[in-house]
Amino acid sequence: MFKRMLFAFAIAVIPATLMADEIVRYQLSEWKAKHIHNKKTAETITKTLTKLGCEIKKEQHNGHIDVRYRCPKWNELKLDTHENAHKWEKWLKEFHFKTVHKH
Repeated sequence: MFKRMLFAFAIAVIPATLMADEIVRYQLSEWKAKHIHNKKTAETITKTLTKLGCEIKKEQHNGHIDVRYRCPKWNELKLDTHENAHKWEKWLKEFHFKTVHKH
C-alpha cells in the first residue's frame, strides 16, 4: 500500500515539460472504483488520478471512501527512463487502465 501511495505521489513531482524518451498511453472508458479506508490514501490517489486527467467522483459512507474514476480519452505520460515507464504502466494496469508503452 505504501508503495502505491509513494508512486502516486511521484506524479506530483514529475515536471510536465520533462524531456521524455518513453511514452505510456492510457485510457479507461468505464467507471471503476477503489474502496479506501484511509483518508490520506484516498486524497493521494484522487490527486494522482486528477493529474492524469481522469474524471473523479468521491463518496464517503460506511467507514470508507469510494473513489470512482474514468479517463475516456487516450492520454499519455512522457517519462525519462524505460524503468519509470514500466512502473507507471504497472500502476495504471492495477487501476484497470488500458495501456500502450512506446519508445
